[in-house]
This record gives sequence, structure tokens and C-alpha cells, in this order.
Amino acid sequence: NFMTDPYPINCPYCGEQFEILIDVSVLEQSYIEDCYVCCRPISLMVEVDLSGDVVSVLAQHENDAKLPKL
Repeated sequence: NFMTDPYPINCPYCGEQFEILIDVSVLEQSYIEDCYVCCRPISLMVEVDLSGDVVSVLAQHENDAKLPKL
């Protein structure tokens, strides 16, 4: 079951605020999404609690993000 919620973030490059859609059915996720304003890649790390509420969203420069260990 795919459920999304809009969530506002500020681009770490240009500072503009825009909304991203978060899949609240996945508790921990990390992915790259381009800024809707300046088109630069933003690394996003998202945490969602069991009730489907967004707990935290960390938006960073792509090069500042820590890659998950395999």
C-alpha cells in the first residue's frame, strides 16, 4: 500500500523551500531528489514512525551525505 504525504524542505544549495512527497509506508529511507528550483541533487534521509507520521527529514548537499554501510 503506497501512501504519500507532502513535506516542506529547504534546498541546501539555493535555500528555496518546496514540498517533497514522502512515502510514509517506509520507516527509514534515503534517496536523491533534485531541487525543483535550482535542479541540484539533494540527499534526503527520512524517518517515519509506525503510525505513518514523518519524524525527521534531513536534506543535505549530495557530497555531504553519509552513504549507508552495506
